[in-house]
Amino acid sequence: MSLNDTPRANRLHIAIFGRRNSGKSSLINALTGQDTALVSEYAGTTTDPVYKAMELHPVGPVVFIDTAGFDDSGELGELRVKRTRDVIKKTDIAILLFEEGTMDDEKLWLDMLQEAEVPVIPVVNKTDAFDRDHLETKVAMVFGKSPYMVSAATGDGITYLKKAIEHLTEENFRRETIMKGMVKAGDLVLLVMPQDIQAPKGRLILPQVQTLRELLDSKCSVMSTTADGLQNALDAMKKDPDLIITDSQCFKLADEMKPAASRLTSFSVLFAAYKGDIDIYVRGAGMIDRLTEKSRVLIAEACTHAPLEEDIGREKIPRMLRQRCGEGLQVDVVSGPDFPDHLEKYDLIIHCGACMFNRKHVMSRIEQAETEGVPITNYGIAMAHMNGMLSTIELPG
Repeated sequence: MSLNDTPRANRLHIAIFGRRNSGKSSLINALTGQDTALVSEYAGTTTDPVYKAMELHPVGPVVFIDTAGFDDSGELGELRVKRTRDVIKKTDIAILLFEEGTMDDEKLWLDMLQEAEVPVIPVVNKTDAFDRDHLETKVAMVFGKSPYMVSAATGDGITYLKKAIEHLTEENFRRETIMKGMVKAGDLVLLVMPQDIQAPKGRLILPQVQTLRELLDSKCSVMSTTADGLQNALDAMKKDPDLIITDSQCFKLADEMKPAASRLTSFSVLFAAYKGDIDIYVRGAGMIDRLTEKSRVLIAEACTHAPLEEDIGREKIPRMLRQRCGEGLQVDVVSGPDFPDHLEKYDLIIHCGACMFNRKHVMSRIEQAETEGVPITNYGIAMAHMNGMLSTIELPG
């Protein structure tokens, strides 16, 4: 991935929901102008959700999610429907396809999407094959307003549907920034980026890449160093850096060595605000002081990397917690899309920076934790709290 590429996690997620063979895949192809989704005359061709990163003019970088039909049946069908339901957690905009019939399924899914506060665009596809006026009136009674009438086969109505997506995007989504006003043009920023076993060989990890790109776009001057080169980097500078951004594991070292006038934060702290709710994370970190060796903590990782030696989520944070609370503290770890349906057995959730998730996905987990009354924080905020630095580091927003 180059610095100019937009990571999938930073793209607007547009999911298509509908019955089997309702034309979801054909609609994605019509919207993108490419054969990006598999189309078949047989119902149930799409099984697991399929994610396709595209450029949708004039909206910009998006991810289309092609889902299995929500009327699927049988044991395997139920699993497919569950995975389609899970897509709601990461959907920014939903396109809901309506067809002839009772529309009970469509009404159920409309209710679920609206409960999750997902903007919904009602669409009738295959208008070349249906009685347009009758179906338009029927959908309007269910949805409350007229649907967009399109034909993926002929292209009829696709331009208007694109306009609807553009309008919803402008109305509901502002461009989130990582730095949130923490820097200005001309600032000198020092990045402390350990290249240890956790970093992919020959590459930088995604939060480092995204932060570096945004700083350059903000017309900042940026110097990068590893932790063992921090003093040399500071000595080489003609003036003290305005801001130091470090890996959370280097908080103490950076704090001890930084000039008094330099502000300090971490990549994980920045992503706490970029992808989640930093106020909730800061409040959740206070639970660390109330944990005992009888407590149970959930560590949630967005990526699914193979655990390596000194893994921050599986080894370093659990060790820090047990040193404070006792060796009996139970720590469970989940990764990728895995996340418990019920959280009541946990006293605290500590989430990673979530660079691999879109904000909608992270916020769905935060909202679940808040609903069930379980405190939640993230790696950087938790480590800053345990190092006694949460009140002194720079928080975005």
